[in-house]
Amino acid sequence: MIRVLLAEDMNMVRGALVALLNLEPDIKVVAETATGDEIIPLALEHRPDVAVLDIDMPRMNGLTAAALLREQLPTCRCLMLTSLGRPGNLRQAMAAHVAAFILKDAPSDELAGAIRRVAAGHRVIDPQLALTAWDSGENPLTSRELEVLRLTAHGAEPTEIAAQLFLSLGTVRNYLTMTVAKLNARNRIDAIRIARDAGWL
Repeated sequence: MIRVLLAEDMNMVRGALVALLNLEPDIKVVAETATGDEIIPLALEHRPDVAVLDIDMPRMNGLTAAALLREQLPTCRCLMLTSLGRPGNLRQAMAAHVAAFILKDAPSDELAGAIRRVAAGHRVIDPQLALTAWDSGENPLTSRELEVLRLTAHGAEPTEIAAQLFLSLGTVRNYLTMTVAKLNARNRIDAIRIARDAGWL
């Protein structure tokens, strides 16, 4: 019997997934949660073989939880679910040694099959996601450019960013100009959109 922990913040979706997976003769959902901060305690208590984690969870995202699970319960393998096929998320998942990465709109039997393959030691990646990540290329932004863009995305003005990062106002403006140019964006708003779509923010 494959023991599964399921983390999904949308109650109706989580309930449906639990019901569907428990219909499988060889899969049993032993724990479920709607928040990311409960994943590790539940995993340590119930010792699942596979953790099925949504990426976008309140209080801790699925990728962070997956990395912590790998440290604290290495016998549990992680399968990430996402509604957004952002190539940056896939690369982060691979870096966190996630065993599978599939879209939420995949057929339910595909999820059960992926759980079985992950439990058997294989990796499973949605082919379309893999192609998108392959085509998207690497993030061209430096860590500082990303930091400035992230603060801009949260509504901070250049003067606030300069004070927070101990930079001059001119340096912050230069970072933003470089970011817009590197991403082939029309403006800062477009640069934020491009970076978010790629999973870099």
